[in-house]
Amino acid sequence: MTDSPHSVLREDPDIGPLVSAHGELTLDPADDLFQRLVVSICRQQVSMASAAATRDRLFDAVEVTPAGVLAADDAVLKDAGLSRQKTRYVNEVAAAFEEHGYSLDYFAERSDDEVRAELTAITGVGEWTANMQLLFALGREDVFPVGDLGVRKGFSNVVGEGYSRSEMREYAQRWAPYRSYATLYLWRAEEDIAESVAEVTDGHDK
Repeated sequence: MTDSPHSVLREDPDIGPLVSAHGELTLDPADDLFQRLVVSICRQQVSMASAAATRDRLFDAVEVTPAGVLAADDAVLKDAGLSRQKTRYVNEVAAAFEEHGYSLDYFAERSDDEVRAELTAITGVGEWTANMQLLFALGREDVFPVGDLGVRKGFSNVVGEGYSRSEMREYAQRWAPYRSYATLYLWRAEEDIAESVAEVTDGHDK
């Protein structure tokens, strides 16, 4: 019988106490990759409240599918709260999904690195956004998004300060092959980060 992520991480001196404190956190893959990616773009470089408001207005204003976004006038997207830059980004994502037939099934058999490479080839999708899709859309178990501020803060709180990103990646090898679960617990290491995680994982199905 294969050990579960939680039984493995309970034995870790860093993550174990967080498992005890917060219970068995889980990865819950999204039903719709495109919608989850659009939500991630809404969250780029804005507050959680602002991102949530934009997301709600956008989902009310247009059909959030590749075809629906491409058919919408840019003015409608901007009225929903998207900046000029983010309006371009969601259009670029929609065009890429239409062109390549991207979906959860499309990426299911591809490695994490292959998913990152294809998604980051789209204008507006950087490594952070690609990693959020691996975690929260595809439910991959061994992602460690060291570029995320919340992960770095949680790491500092739990492990200690003064680690470079490369040193953090090296340290996190001890949590493989369940680094995604370790990431969930690092986010929970601070209350404000836990609220951010709740927002990231909040799907919007209509």
